[in-house]
Amino acid sequence: MTDHPVPQSKPLIRPSRLVKSGGTHHPSVMAEAGRRASSLQLRIADAITAFAGSMRFVYVHALLFAAWMLWFERSPWPTLTLVVSLEAIFLSTFVMIGQNRQAAFQQVKADHDFVSTEQELANNTTLTQQIADLTKRIEQLTSEIHGEVVGKRQ
Repeated sequence: MTDHPVPQSKPLIRPSRLVKSGGTHHPSVMAEAGRRASSLQLRIADAITAFAGSMRFVYVHALLFAAWMLWFERSPWPTLTLVVSLEAIFLSTFVMIGQNRQAAFQQVKADHDFVSTEQELANNTTLTQQIADLTKRIEQLTSEIHGEVVGKRQ
């Protein structure tokens, strides 16, 4: 049996899914997912962004636009143009919100990684110093023992 995670049926793009999965992730990933999952506004934005970035969104819009052009409005489709323009404005706003949140998340992760790297460097420096001290002590003891053995032989 391998220790590889079992693939999920749906990607864990939305923070609420990530939090519910209970998987092992980077601490800053889980903290950000918890923060986003606890805010209604961010959950709504995540749901809209997840849907707008899916092929379902493309299929639904292709069907709606085709139906609109064929049955509801005649050429040159002024109402459809208005609706599509407004939708583009709102979707681009959600894209920018998502980019800002992603940049903030990346900064939190980078800060966490920097702190843990600095802690690891400090630990390694301490361990290296302790090893050097122990090595000197072993050399001293070895030379003392060797000196006593040589002294007893003479």
